[in-house]
Amino acid sequence: MRKLVYILVSLSLLVPSFSSLAAEEDDLVDVQLLGVNDWHGQIDYEDYFADFDGDGENDPAGRADYLAAYLKEREATNPENTLLVHAGDMIGGSPLISASFQDEPVVEIMEAMGMDVGTLGNHEFDEGVDELLRMIHGGEHPDGTEGYDGMDFPVVAANVQYKDTEELLVDPYVVKEVEGQKIGFIGVTTTETPSMIIKEGNENVEFTDEVEAINRFVPELKEQGVRAIVVLAHNPGYQEGDEITGDVAHIAENVDDEVDVIFAGHNHVENNGLVDGKLIVQAYSYGTAFSDVDLKIDPETGDIVEKTAEIVTVAQHGMEPDPEVAAILEKYETLVDDIKNEVIGEAAVPLEGGYAERGDLGDNALGNLIADGMKWAMDADMAMMNGGGIRADIDEGPITYGEVFTVQPFGNTLVKAELTGEAIIEVLNNQLSEPYGPDYSVAGMSYTWNYDEMEVIDVFLPDGSEIDPNEIYTVVVNNYMFGDDDSGIEDLALSSEIGPTDLDATVDYIQSFDEPIEYDAEGRIQELELNIPLKDHANASERAKERLKELAKKGKFKKVKH
Repeated sequence: MRKLVYILVSLSLLVPSFSSLAAEEDDLVDVQLLGVNDWHGQIDYEDYFADFDGDGENDPAGRADYLAAYLKEREATNPENTLLVHAGDMIGGSPLISASFQDEPVVEIMEAMGMDVGTLGNHEFDEGVDELLRMIHGGEHPDGTEGYDGMDFPVVAANVQYKDTEELLVDPYVVKEVEGQKIGFIGVTTTETPSMIIKEGNENVEFTDEVEAINRFVPELKEQGVRAIVVLAHNPGYQEGDEITGDVAHIAENVDDEVDVIFAGHNHVENNGLVDGKLIVQAYSYGTAFSDVDLKIDPETGDIVEKTAEIVTVAQHGMEPDPEVAAILEKYETLVDDIKNEVIGEAAVPLEGGYAERGDLGDNALGNLIADGMKWAMDADMAMMNGGGIRADIDEGPITYGEVFTVQPFGNTLVKAELTGEAIIEVLNNQLSEPYGPDYSVAGMSYTWNYDEMEVIDVFLPDGSEIDPNEIYTVVVNNYMFGDDDSGIEDLALSSEIGPTDLDATVDYIQSFDEPIEYDAEGRIQELELNIPLKDHANASERAKERLKELAKKGKFKKVKH
């Protein structure tokens, strides 16, 4: 959960280095790096998580025109020596205002902000390599803007290559010169990317080890006289107190010590700390914050001798929006307003979504609603919905088309597959992972599972009977899940049928309700803690059955449409 900050600084670090004493303090070159990560095209997003003006009510943070204002204000403190960078996932998983135009509004705004260099996140691959390269280099798209000419700043990634030729998709690094000092920027993308992107269009791309890729190109930079090296890493970091763990910490511990700073991303949190002398920063997501890294470079050696970092919240209170970016926002808002604001239903309660989770109530309201809609749309026995495909919650009150689009922005297609009961159990086991537990929301079934064995115990049908391993059932998933090697669905399916988009299915399902929609977590997914071997789990099965009967008596399953 985000820490409550009043307006600006959540943490500041000063890291002096005594490797060079040749230059006096006044001779050091001051450089400012401003960083953004995981924007996901959320150019109109506002988050109300803190009271910035002291009136007792939470106030908005974020939105592109305010982010631009903050960045330009910071740049004005060191105008000739400031660079703007990003750590990936700037596009993809975007709301209507961006996705309606192939995320080209995001690029237009990044250019207006003065972006200098970025890297690739997993979501840059949402529509395949060809579309990613079009976004970088330019070219018109039927849904894009006229005359789109690509990004006017370099995108670097040292570990993303074609499988057949092993050639990199983009340059591995770029060197920027600030007041005569060379700064190298190396990009890397998480090696977990293949498990998070669709197969189609990405068949010939692979992601090599991040540490090996960085260490491969550091010597090239050093040969060019570069001693100040920054890594843009779309890799997660987790921080408690001063300790940072996770993939980005592993990178910091194992890369060449010539690397000074790592801009992290992917898991939408705050990072601001040191690992093995490398400064790691990450600034949440959706443009609600940015990182400000101030460097001092010894002009005699080119080394970074001091580094200071802070994470800055984009609170709207006390800041005027940037007029140039505000005009861009208004242009696209006008084009999508009628569609975005169309009311398609009403929520009687807030509908929270996301990944399934551990505990007695592992399901969630919005996941249940979406899964029920998938099942309903294709007249199937069951449905499964991946948690990563649920990008937002739905507020209580009128439900707009734009709101649902923000929840499901990927344009995935539904697939109805025939699976045996045994295959369904295998798929459910495949989606369990440490330390999180379950991923999918489900409809037309419920199941129990155990964390210690990381295994499903029993799967139940709506009437309370157990699933028949030999029976054939129809199960709806989206095309991403169907083709995901980890899920195994495509290989296990006896047949498949293509349906509508996931968004259309959810919209139609919401519109089918005659009264305000009321969904909650109802026990479709339950974690059981067992003190007996799972191979002899009859008692566990009886306990689960009794629990499901209790829920059924309370009417928890009545609202599910068949």
